[in-house]
Amino acid sequence: MTRERVFGDAFVPIMPDLYIAVDLGAGSGRVFLAGTSAGKLLLEEIRRFHYPPAEQDGHLRWDVLRIFDEIKTGARSAGERARVLGSGVTSIGVDSWGVDYGLIDGAGNLIEQPICYRDGRTKGIIEEVVTRVPRAELYRRTGIQLLELNTLFQLYAHARSGISNRAARMLQIPDLIQFFLSGKAVSEYTNATTTQLINARDGVWDHELIRSLNLPPHIFAEIVPAGANLGPIKSSLAAEIGLEGVHVVAPATHDTGSAVAGTPLEDGWAYISSGTWSLVGVERNDVLINEEVARHNFTNEGGVFGTIRFLKNVMGLWILESCRREWNEAGIDADYDSLLGAAAAFDEYPGFIFPDDQRLFNPSSMLEAIAQQLGENGQQMPSEPPLIAKIILDSLAFRYASVLRLIEVLTGEKIKGVHIVGGGSRNSYLNQMTADATGLPASAGPAEATVIGNVLVQAISAGRFHSLAEARSYLAQNIHIEHFAPRVSALCEEAGRRYQIIEERYN
Repeated sequence: MTRERVFGDAFVPIMPDLYIAVDLGAGSGRVFLAGTSAGKLLLEEIRRFHYPPAEQDGHLRWDVLRIFDEIKTGARSAGERARVLGSGVTSIGVDSWGVDYGLIDGAGNLIEQPICYRDGRTKGIIEEVVTRVPRAELYRRTGIQLLELNTLFQLYAHARSGISNRAARMLQIPDLIQFFLSGKAVSEYTNATTTQLINARDGVWDHELIRSLNLPPHIFAEIVPAGANLGPIKSSLAAEIGLEGVHVVAPATHDTGSAVAGTPLEDGWAYISSGTWSLVGVERNDVLINEEVARHNFTNEGGVFGTIRFLKNVMGLWILESCRREWNEAGIDADYDSLLGAAAAFDEYPGFIFPDDQRLFNPSSMLEAIAQQLGENGQQMPSEPPLIAKIILDSLAFRYASVLRLIEVLTGEKIKGVHIVGGGSRNSYLNQMTADATGLPASAGPAEATVIGNVLVQAISAGRFHSLAEARSYLAQNIHIEHFAPRVSALCEEAGRRYQIIEERYN
């Protein structure tokens, strides 16, 4: 019989096995302690920390050594918490955003701080690269959408300015952290696919493509699948942080890969991983690569346990968060819940933007960029923050609907519903608007899908679950999911037509 201990304000069972999940976002990170007992999913945030990129040596860079110090502190605290709960830690795994990387030398030292994907070094680089390898050929080989921020274009720009002769390995951010932990330099598959340097059909580095781009071939590490056990934490480090005997297990190191793994998907349903970016897609068993898919710039990213994430990037809540930052700096109250409540009170649709306009990627003023696009389409920029928030969220919902309809056309399969996960799944206004705009039932939650997916892959690696399906079944029984039914109205249908006219001008 499972004993109980006080945990916060509730009783939770002592966990037979616990896991540490490190989730790094593009600016902040968390360390969680998690357990998957038969009657309770334990998920406790142990440490949260922030690390905005900063200008250094002419580029926008991540202070990855500071990030690792924060992770060590969080991992030490997680181990202490596990002992309070009367249990031990089985493994630790790290996920993060994709595409960014660090270079290490033969002794395992970091050569320079990694450059952020929002740095300007890749501006216009696609046009230069496609003179060497045509767009169609890039897509045929990799199945990955062409985005200036992709690792391929970052590395090409890096090589053009000079990659250090000391560089022995290129490791993406979570692989780099896991190297610091374990001493094993490998590239986990789900994140490696975001580099646009993996052959989509055989899942290995495309060395012919790498040679065509004059990239140093020796820097690419062995590819391992999600769930790979990289061995124990290095002994000296394990002693320092009190985690002797704990293994490092690579989850789906790409955060969207972990988020989809942590989504209790129903058959025939699409997913939206909603956060700074929105990733809109479906889970498949194989890649889908043809001229029509390439024309619409969809991507085939690696998933866990033989799955493929067929998806499209949508700009996401970055747009609203950027506006909120400007309002706060101007002394204007931009409380999130108040904005959403006020936006929901408006029946009319005051305007629309195309969220994937590149001018919204990293403008000096998001409010000015939105005003410019509205003006181009004969629409006025409201002065009230709730109306601007409504324009952004309504536009996102109709963009989701457009992408989902396109997925149906490209795959030839009808979508039955949409499951929303990530931080954006807490946004009930956007969830309902997504159901209304798509005409599909929507389910929302868990908000911490990325962390949960990280944990589930570690648990599968440890033998706690025998398959992804079993792990997802366990998850569905142990989390709360909100459901949103589509509301049919002539007003919403007319709004959808208005939005579509705007999208066609930019897309």
